[in-house]
Amino acid sequence: MSEKRALEGNEAVARVAYAVSEICSIYPITPSSPMAESADVWSALGKGNIWGHVPDIIEMQSEGGAAGTAHGALQTGALTTTFTASQGLMLMLPNMYKIAGELTSTVFHVASRSLAAQALSIFGDHQDVMAARTTGFGLLAASSVQAAQDLALISHASTLQARVPFIHFFDGFRTSHEVSKIDLVSEDEMRVMIDNDLVYKHRYRALNPDNPFIRGTAQNPDVYFQGRESVNSFYAATPGIVQDMMDRFKKLTGREYKLFDYYGDPEAERVIVLMGSGAETVMQTIDAMPDEGVGMINVRLYRPFSNEHLFAAMPGTTKSIAVLDR
Repeated sequence: MSEKRALEGNEAVARVAYAVSEICSIYPITPSSPMAESADVWSALGKGNIWGHVPDIIEMQSEGGAAGTAHGALQTGALTTTFTASQGLMLMLPNMYKIAGELTSTVFHVASRSLAAQALSIFGDHQDVMAARTTGFGLLAASSVQAAQDLALISHASTLQARVPFIHFFDGFRTSHEVSKIDLVSEDEMRVMIDNDLVYKHRYRALNPDNPFIRGTAQNPDVYFQGRESVNSFYAATPGIVQDMMDRFKKLTGREYKLFDYYGDPEAERVIVLMGSGAETVMQTIDAMPDEGVGMINVRLYRPFSNEHLFAAMPGTTKSIAVLDR
């Protein structure tokens, strides 16, 4: 029987991220700040991760510094994470392109929020993570506090095998600050999900004068695009890896996730496609009108996007599709 506890989304995610990391590089930005704050407090209190070591929490002077620290730490073979939102994520983009291009395993946890344009807004939108689509990071979306905790662990397990780094995101305030009673993932379950052999492989890829490896080269146009194409096999394999991790998680906890979770009438003619906290509202609406022939697809893995898994989740009776933005 799993332990139940009332947690806000940020703490639920930070609890997992801290437990499976050795370094957390941080800089606060609303509404992601409590994740970094929790990690900082736990480290100061001497709380260990699942291997019994106290993670190092490194606060920089901007999110750009936090991303640079994460990139450098990853090159030493350390298990590293960070937390951010909005303009903070924008400052991380340059390092994210390099991290993804070097096929480096990591997870950035994002409490998704609008970007400041004509005015500052700290409230809900997916503008920030949408601006990171071209970095090469995978994007895994959580729609509730329970899912945010669970997908945090699934993303950390997946990135170690896929070598594709991930943004794990959930809706700022709506999920990050929602207090919900959830089934906690235990440390034993985390240890099962995080494969130590994959951790050793991550270590082995560290820059080390005793194991020389060239990285950070310059390329002319004749080979640059070949380099970009060379990672395709890793991205093609990622959806299957994430689903395998979700299946492993189900065996441990009984909670089931799919890359595209379907809910509603199995013979629906009208299907709503969306991701994030709006899915919870749509599920309640479907329950309130069971005879209307409506279904919903909750997108979990947004990048790399798998058409195969999407079509498999969609009823063959579908006639019309409504895609909802955040």
